[in-house]
Amino acid sequence: MSKKEELGLIGLFKSFPKPYWFASIFELLERYAWYGLFAVLGLYLTNELGFSSVQRGDIMAYVTGILYFLPIITGAVADKIGYKLTLGIAYVILMTGYFLMGHVTGYWAVFSVFLYVAIGAAMFKPVASAIVTKSTSKKNSSFGFGLFYMMVNIGGFFGPLLVGILRNKFGWDAVFISSSFAIFLNLIVLFFFKEPGRKKIEESISQTIKRSFINIIEALSDMRLTILLIIMIGFWLMFNQLFYTLPNFIDDWVNTEKVYSFIHSIWPYLADQMKNDAGGVNPEQLVNLDAFFIMVIQIAVSYIILKWKPISAMMTGIFITILGIGLSFYTNNSTFTVVGILIFALGEMTSNPKFSDYIAQISPKGKEALYMGTYFLPIAAANFLTNIISGNLYQKQADKVTLLFKYLQDKGINIVDQATGKLVTYTEDGIQLLDKNNHIITGLKPGIKREEILTQAAEKLNITTSHLQELLWNTYHPGKIWMVMAIVGAITFLGLFLYNITIGKTKKEIIS
Repeated sequence: MSKKEELGLIGLFKSFPKPYWFASIFELLERYAWYGLFAVLGLYLTNELGFSSVQRGDIMAYVTGILYFLPIITGAVADKIGYKLTLGIAYVILMTGYFLMGHVTGYWAVFSVFLYVAIGAAMFKPVASAIVTKSTSKKNSSFGFGLFYMMVNIGGFFGPLLVGILRNKFGWDAVFISSSFAIFLNLIVLFFFKEPGRKKIEESISQTIKRSFINIIEALSDMRLTILLIIMIGFWLMFNQLFYTLPNFIDDWVNTEKVYSFIHSIWPYLADQMKNDAGGVNPEQLVNLDAFFIMVIQIAVSYIILKWKPISAMMTGIFITILGIGLSFYTNNSTFTVVGILIFALGEMTSNPKFSDYIAQISPKGKEALYMGTYFLPIAAANFLTNIISGNLYQKQADKVTLLFKYLQDKGINIVDQATGKLVTYTEDGIQLLDKNNHIITGLKPGIKREEILTQAAEKLNITTSHLQELLWNTYHPGKIWMVMAIVGAITFLGLFLYNITIGKTKKEIIS
């Protein structure tokens, strides 16, 4: 009988030291703050600030891409100055950054403040992973990262859930205050944290950062690792669509009244708290089911796949996520959306923790935070590429306002901004005003928002907004965007399959 079997479920829980549980609390609160904002950020940028899908995609993709690249540097800094000090700096940046996000409106101002938030998050990420790595061993690391991933999703679930309720009651300001307050709680918990032992580094910070790049390059010289990281870009590119694109897709096309009715039949009070003005639930709360499913099922899944080979688990998970992401976008029926998110979550909790576990097991001793930074490289690359789908492609093929203006143009119908009396158009730079020669007016901000455009269009077409939505869906079939995401996933699955049968075997597997 192996040591993993001897530990048992209770033994696995008892095998983790205090730093592991501190890291889990840190991660829970940090993810509450991040996903509480990120789940609604796309809606905030388009519906509240009037940005286009391309602008939304640029901000979310590029800033988050930078966030996931920075752990190469911040992981090295953390190894030099210590985990506790690094976390303290990160929390101060995050706490102030989240608050400032609610007080800027211009494109570059929003971009800059969100980048400031990303720097704080980038300082946090490798430290939390490194603490878990130091707090686990070969006998419990697979389960440990699965449990840690569950804590991630507890925060990821309650963040959007509570923020959605707060947004309904108090408006957008509550979103940013809630995230800032969660980080403040982390700052309090930090006072009681004693970091695990680490090797003291005598180099200067600049030397440490330089050495981190040298070490990363050296690690990437192992083609087996590099090829795996390249393949996993496809997984993260597909994964991102659940959080970058699906909330806006739901907001544009999916009637969530059925979801509200179902929740109301089980828990009327909660349903009433979640209910929005349209009689359904907010998009972020629907997407949030991904975190809920992981929070409920992750321990069972982690225990089931405890002895699975990492590559096999990742392949299985990716295949399942392809089915889930495809179904989530295939129709505008909320039932299929929910089922798709459930299937996606099963795939995510099968593949993602195993990827973390694999990287952790090959981390050199004393360089855990730095080496865990390589885990973030495919995530960074995928984020830089995400805007191809979530921004440009979505705006052309699935953005409701874009398709509406296309339809109105064919009908010869114009939309007027009541605040200025000018005609309105919609471009990659968002809602724009036109002069009498149909040239875009620069320097004059339109007063009309997306929902007002839809309402005015429905009135001029003499139909309801619901009928207008169905008309656009049946005319342009925006759900076809699922095929692009499924193709990305299929290429990733094929890449992992070829990798597994050629160079993916471990020494232990070769010997056996």
